[in-house]
Amino acid sequence: MNRPPAAQRWAEALGQWAIPDEIMAAATEDPWRLPPALFAADRRPAGGVEDRPSHRRAAAALGDGGSVLDVGCGGGGASVALIPPARQVTGVDTSAEMLEAFSAAVAAAGADHRAVQGRWPDVAATVAPADVVVCHHVAYNVADIAPFVAALDDHSRRLVVMEVTAHHPQSALSPLWRRFWGLERPDQPSADLLVEVVATLGVAPSVDRFTGPSRRVDAPRDEWVDFVRRQLCLPADRRADVEAALEDLGSEERDYVAVAWRPRRH
Repeated sequence: MNRPPAAQRWAEALGQWAIPDEIMAAATEDPWRLPPALFAADRRPAGGVEDRPSHRRAAAALGDGGSVLDVGCGGGGASVALIPPARQVTGVDTSAEMLEAFSAAVAAAGADHRAVQGRWPDVAATVAPADVVVCHHVAYNVADIAPFVAALDDHSRRLVVMEVTAHHPQSALSPLWRRFWGLERPDQPSADLLVEVVATLGVAPSVDRFTGPSRRVDAPRDEWVDFVRRQLCLPADRRADVEAALEDLGSEERDYVAVAWRPRRH
């Protein structure tokens, strides 16, 4: 496959995050399952759009109104915060459960919506362009990142906004992989490499770096512990050990990066 150098480095770095076969064989539950309750739409503060650069940039591009395409929408965390000014929101996700949560959240916020189940960019041809395209916390799940980003660009009339953690989200659990399995985890790819990939489109992305709470802060404690336990391929009887390890881990702050750009054809 002929990838741009930055995209090739991205794919190679992501490949290093594969869970070793012997650990996967010990897993009693799917470590990749994402519980919808932990990926619900962000709470919208009384003052309006949440104070995140990614939301502010998207809202500014929408102006008095417009449409939003949320790729890898989960429960609607990237798009529900934009209602209003957004009047119509399309969500794309591989999970039917996530799309149900997304649809309920968008409807409750007062916008029209469409839910599309499938993998991006495989379903891109079935999705209409939107004024603003948002894609939060999906990139680290995508090995073939160049066509993924290009399809985001192709579907935007005004702005594309991607939000990611500064480093692979599993990096926060690296001490726990070492503690429970004696396994050293990689430190790439990073948001900086994603910016390089976006630049291969021939655009000059704006980059906002900020610190905020991790999803752990608002998550129900029991669900968060079980989520991490499954990610670590540990059985249910290790739950107390995981809870103690999370307490030792400490920090609930994460470093984030918002990457935004005007689409090429405008």
